Amino acid sequence: MVTNLGSANGIEPRICILMGVSGSGKSTVGRLLAQIVGWQFYDGDDFHPPENLAKMSRGIPLSDRDRQPWLLALRDLIDEVRRNKSHAIIACSALKQGYRELLQGDQQDLLWVYFKGSYEQIWQRMQQRQQHFMKAELLRSQFESLDKPENAIAIDISRTPGDIAMQIAKILNEKKSW
Repeated sequence: MVTNLGSANGIEPRICILMGVSGSGKSTVGRLLAQIVGWQFYDGDDFHPPENLAKMSRGIPLSDRDRQPWLLALRDLIDEVRRNKSHAIIACSALKQGYRELLQGDQQDLLWVYFKGSYEQIWQRMQQRQQHFMKAELLRSQFESLDKPENAIAIDISRTPGDIAMQIAKILNEKKSW
C-alpha cells in the first residue's frame, strides 16, 4: 500500500505523479506545472508499447497484462530519476492500487496527485479532443478500473489547468505534509 507521500517523513518529494482517468487533464497540467517548477515532464502515454496504442485506438480496453510493460517502463523512468537525484512530473493513469504500489516501490519520495472529476465532465472533455489514441468510449472502463487513491492529494479538475498547476506548485514548494 502506498502510505507515505514525501515529506510527511521528512523526505522531499522529487517525483510528482499526476494520476487519474484519461481526459482528466494530467498531461496539460503536467506540462504547465513542469514549466512553473522547472522540473522535467514525462507523459505516461509516451511509454505505451505500440500494441497498446493500437488496441486503444480501436476502442479495446487494456488488460492488466497489456499494462505490465508500460508500468515497468514507467518504473524504470522513476528509478532513473531517483538514481540521477533529479526531479520529475509524470502524468500517468495509475488507475489501480497495485499499479501505484509497483511505481512507488519501497521509496517514499513520490507525491501522488489524483485528478478527480465526474464521468460526465471528463466525457465532455474527451469529445473535444482531436487526434488522441484514447477513444472516449473507453472512459467507462477506466472509471470501472479506478481504485480511488487513499493517500493522494485530490484535485478538483473543474478549475482551469493554470489554476490546478499553480495549486500543485504551491504544495511542492511548501513541502507540506501529505
